Amino acid sequence: MAFNGLGMHLGNLSRLSRAQTRSISAENFKGQKGKGGMATKGTGEKCARDLGRSWKVSPSVRVGPGKTFTVAEIKGPGAIQQIWMTPSGNWRYWILRFYWDGEKTPSIECPMGDFFCMGWGKYAQVNALPVNVNPGSAFNCFWEMPFKKSAKITVESLHDDEQTLYYQVNYTLTEVPEDAAYLHAQWRRSNPLPYKTDHTLLEGVEGWGQYVGTYLAWQVNNNNWWGEGEIKFFMDGDEWPTICGTGTEDYFLGSYNFEWPRGEGKREYCEFSTPYAGLCQVLKPDDMYRCNQRFGLYRFHIMDPIRFEKDLRVTIQALGWRSGGRYLPLQDDIASTAFWYQTEPHAPFPKLPGRDGLEVI
Repeated sequence: MAFNGLGMHLGNLSRLSRAQTRSISAENFKGQKGKGGMATKGTGEKCARDLGRSWKVSPSVRVGPGKTFTVAEIKGPGAIQQIWMTPSGNWRYWILRFYWDGEKTPSIECPMGDFFCMGWGKYAQVNALPVNVNPGSAFNCFWEMPFKKSAKITVESLHDDEQTLYYQVNYTLTEVPEDAAYLHAQWRRSNPLPYKTDHTLLEGVEGWGQYVGTYLAWQVNNNNWWGEGEIKFFMDGDEWPTICGTGTEDYFLGSYNFEWPRGEGKREYCEFSTPYAGLCQVLKPDDMYRCNQRFGLYRFHIMDPIRFEKDLRVTIQALGWRSGGRYLPLQDDIASTAFWYQTEPHAPFPKLPGRDGLEVI
């Protein structure tokens, strides 16, 4: 794939390609060659009134309440290579949808914050390979997103008032190999998780593909350690899982409660962000109005994708401790975003909840 202009890495950056690079933004809505910076109207026109055309006249868009804005429409074949977005407002109230090759239902449907590993609406640094979040609300993704005929990205605003979105979509027009699959992402929430049940990240997935990432925005509703639960992958007709993890922190490539000594016998959660996994966010109670601990965790299967040929189901347990050294099934607030590649067509997604079901309370 690297030699036709889709994926690149340090080992082949010197190899030339006939792929054509294009970019869509509020300064060039259609990504046309040689057509950037030509706007005469836009959110920056008053600031540029003494300078005129080419002087940052249209750096962003304004999206009204309940409106859907088309971020990009691209005719392929090609691949989206990088996306940068900076939204105002509530990050859960922006809904991203991606459509490949003219499909009627989206292959990606997710609140914007959760898609970029920011499910709690508060900034934290993320240094992963496919997702970077930088000060102050700079959302970046580097997932390779090939398409053979077309790509469409929309964003719906669920806000009560008009909001601002800055964005840029960088892509390449090039031939796409037959074995290139389509990126999918799906959001689900259990709030609260019913007693003695698992949280489902994915079920009903049909097709040939590979699972490549998990993000969880997890609120713990009990005291004490909460991450004894196992993640399980059921693929290709499994009744019992083929992959069964040893604990929540282990799946996210940590150990022993993510704890680290801070001196004088005190132990605390240790945030970390690495290319493949991280506990990128720990939001502590404030002893007043913020009562529960909240965590943001990601695990990207870049070197170890989980492959399936026909179907896939993914679940995770919420498990703590009770008296007598016994496990305690927890009833937490868990919002998950699952990332995977697969052939099309994809199975229908569950209906995304309304604003109350999305809200960070």
